[in-house]
Amino acid sequence: MFDIGFWEFALIGIITLIVVGPERMPAIAKTAGHYIGKAKRFVAKIQEDIGDEIEADKLKEHLNLEDKDANIVEIFDQTKESLNKIKRDIDK
Repeated sequence: MFDIGFWEFALIGIITLIVVGPERMPAIAKTAGHYIGKAKRFVAKIQEDIGDEIEADKLKEHLNLEDKDANIVEIFDQTKESLNKIKRDIDK
């Protein structure tokens, strides 16, 4: 996500340990882990919502194509029926 390697993470941990002290370090790590978990769940939810929207758009597009195809078939059927009526009238 942020392209932080092991050594950068270790340096941040050492500086945090020096600044806040060993007594408060576990509580800070727990709180940081809690917020990182929230952020990951938030990003995952957004990705899921975007994926759902893309899937819905694809489905709408597919349904529109099928609807257009159904209209064409209906037009062909009506045209065929009209031609049959004309043929019958000519035969009479």
